[in-house]
Amino acid sequence: MGNSALVDESLAAACIEIEGDFEEVNSYFFEHGWSDGLPVVPPTQARVDAMIEASGRNRLDVLGRVAPSWGIATIEKVAINATMAGCRPDYFPVVLAAVEAVMEEPFDLYGVQATTNPVAPMIVVNGPISRSIGLNSGYNAFGQGWRANATIGRALRLVLLNIGGGKPGVMDRATQGHPGKYSFCVAENEAETPWEPFHVEHGFSANADVVSVYGAAAFINILDHTSRTASGLLNMIGHSMTASGNNHPLFAGVALLALCPEHARILSAEGYSKADVRRELFKHARVPRGHLSAECIELVRRMRPNQFIDESRDVDVLDRPEDLWIIVTGGGGPHSSFIPGYGSSVQPIMRQIGSKPPVYGTRLGAT
Repeated sequence: MGNSALVDESLAAACIEIEGDFEEVNSYFFEHGWSDGLPVVPPTQARVDAMIEASGRNRLDVLGRVAPSWGIATIEKVAINATMAGCRPDYFPVVLAAVEAVMEEPFDLYGVQATTNPVAPMIVVNGPISRSIGLNSGYNAFGQGWRANATIGRALRLVLLNIGGGKPGVMDRATQGHPGKYSFCVAENEAETPWEPFHVEHGFSANADVVSVYGAAAFINILDHTSRTASGLLNMIGHSMTASGNNHPLFAGVALLALCPEHARILSAEGYSKADVRRELFKHARVPRGHLSAECIELVRRMRPNQFIDESRDVDVLDRPEDLWIIVTGGGGPHSSFIPGYGSSVQPIMRQIGSKPPVYGTRLGAT
């Protein structure tokens, strides 16, 4: 569990004794602003110890500082929040990897936590661990009903709230937010994707357990149950990415496309690789300049001067085809999702679970 002689005991979490039942414990947590609004599992010493044991690390190992209040994240403090979220101990390595990922400087956690934008860290899990702990990658993959998805995403949110100080209306200034700010965790459906899994595409081995984090706004459902050709489907998906008010026409950055297996199979059956799909969607995903106000056009001119080399062209949603993340998830049915990002200031991060030091694949944007 580590060398206790080298740790700083001043970083230990305070122990609080509360007399009363479950309701009284939760009332105490609500009153102190330690909850996301839902009931929490009381983080008893035994529950927290079991979580720490699953990490194989010392309870006072420091992971880093969590923006925007720059609280120090230790294994113990993250374990407390994971317990509160309802995680099982075998979920904890995924939680730790996600917490470490969002603290990396390129992710710009301060911006994600303090913006008025409705952005939330989205967790994508690949590798055998996603199946061993029961993460849902099939029907209703982004929805309710699966403990692993719900509690892993919620654990990260509680860390951002309780260690990072992202309290709504105080440091978290999201104008409206979106439901993903409760929990946003999904696994790729590796059994149904016709391409190599996402983490393999980005440089990891197929047996590696990998967590990717992405600054995600609310997503747009893409319903296409009639297109049976790749060209027709890509036309529908590409134009669905062009909502004028999403972040990309103004700020570019990495975007995410979550294809359902049915749509992925249509594309793959005609020989399209993911790189081919990105290139075709880049051509379709353009916003007519007339759909943007004069003021927005001036903002685009300042933020994305490359869009004014030829002022007769529409505004590209992405700066490059490579800036589109593509995963395959979900069950049967013709629904895919476009999930806009926060903008170019937030770079998605990939981490191999349990690696010491961390092992990374290629950064997003690589082909």
